[in-house]
Amino acid sequence: QVQLVESGGGLVQAGGSLRLSCAASERTGSRYPMGWFRQAPGKEREFVAGITWSGITTNYGDSVKGRFTISRDNAKKTVYLQMNSLKPEDTAVYYCAADLDATNPFRVVTSISEYDYWGQGTQVTVSS
Repeated sequence: QVQLVESGGGLVQAGGSLRLSCAASERTGSRYPMGWFRQAPGKEREFVAGITWSGITTNYGDSVKGRFTISRDNAKKTVYLQMNSLKPEDTAVYYCAADLDATNPFRVVTSISEYDYWGQGTQVTVSS
């Protein structure tokens, strides 16, 4: 069983920053890509950022490019999302995800359907 636990969400003013963390409890020894998604009330879950196993390659949703940075520490089995210049439209529940069945751990996964493990989500609220 794999568990993903997010932390770091909260309330911040527009223009501020937050850093989300997602710790994975797994002992498979697998190499896998990870990602962050978000879901605002009444909207579909959308891709925010993804990262390969090596951490060398990343990809971002258009709405967060240049403001958010994804990174990972494999020794700690943790992925991070640094969010800067936050806007009210960034308000959402943020979820981390892991694709432990990935055939290619060095490919960024952007599709929701490819991820097989999800965290419980952490709320991010940006006030104007």
